[in-house]
Amino acid sequence: MNVQIHTRVQEYYGQTLKGSGDLRTDACCTPDAVPAHLRPMLVDIHPEVSGRYYGCGLVAPDLLEGLRVLDLGCGAGRDVYLLSRLVGEAGEVVGVDMTAEQLAVAERHREYHRERYGHQRSNVRFIEGRIEQLDALGLTPGSFDLIVSNCVINLSPDKLAVLAQAHALLKPGGELYFSDVYADRRVPGELSADPVLYGECLAGALYWNDFLHLARSAGFADTRLVEDRPLGVGDPALAERLAPIRFYSATYRLFRLPDLEPDWEDYGQAVAYRGTLPGHAADWSLDKHHRFAAGRCVPVCGNTYRMLRETRFARHFECFAGVGRHLGLFKGRGAGLPFTAGDPPRASSGGCC
Repeated sequence: MNVQIHTRVQEYYGQTLKGSGDLRTDACCTPDAVPAHLRPMLVDIHPEVSGRYYGCGLVAPDLLEGLRVLDLGCGAGRDVYLLSRLVGEAGEVVGVDMTAEQLAVAERHREYHRERYGHQRSNVRFIEGRIEQLDALGLTPGSFDLIVSNCVINLSPDKLAVLAQAHALLKPGGELYFSDVYADRRVPGELSADPVLYGECLAGALYWNDFLHLARSAGFADTRLVEDRPLGVGDPALAERLAPIRFYSATYRLFRLPDLEPDWEDYGQAVAYRGTLPGHAADWSLDKHHRFAAGRCVPVCGNTYRMLRETRFARHFECFAGVGRHLGLFKGRGAGLPFTAGDPPRASSGGCC
């Protein structure tokens, strides 16, 4: 079955689709989903590379200068080349994809982007391979600061292997930051036999709660939802086959931090954002539920405290250790679906919630 899925995906992205306009759903992110400060950079991406883009979000978190980044399912390399500009010559971006036709497009324009960005040497590399078999690609464990993926993990028949091997490749304090497609219930297995439904990132979409369990099994105890939006299925025939399942594009960030707790626990800790992250002088959001105003000291749970103190964001926060003993579940911590049928709730201005 895995071989059949790999073959279908390779054929769909290597041969069936000739450009993003051939997609039959809106799983691809729209131009207005790209942050305003990054839109001018997309102009510098080679048109052939941009034309073969099939992502569902823009995987470009803050503070990338000098980082070593791995892009899982890089396709024709749009995100690789955008990230290569953001990490600068001191950084490196490695792209992995199993579709030779897509990688050929990416490789063709390596020199174009090096010259466009004014780099003395190219800081990108592409590897042909499967994202469930990262351990077979000669990548050094614990060597990446950041791993990204853009609407690709849903295409893998072994999502736990992807998450577990990504965890192994991250440095301590490193981050897996990725956009993908999720469902509000488990997708019937027989739909995976349809090459269009699978290739359009729908038949392989995870039920969101199954994703949370897989992430914990892979070593990511506390997943953080950054943003989400409902997806439409514009093709009436496809929509009828998929009903009543609802699909969402969502971006998550997962940190490699040992001994994170499965829930948000209170240790009396607090943080104050210094207002020093580039482009975020007034405030900065860690995730959908944590927006930090500059200069304001706010209480946070133990996991959030560590995400800010033991990662690349540490120098931008003043951290207060608190009472040093457990005070119970963090006040206001609630359970429920991470997605809403309508517009997502706005991020709060306080700490954990």
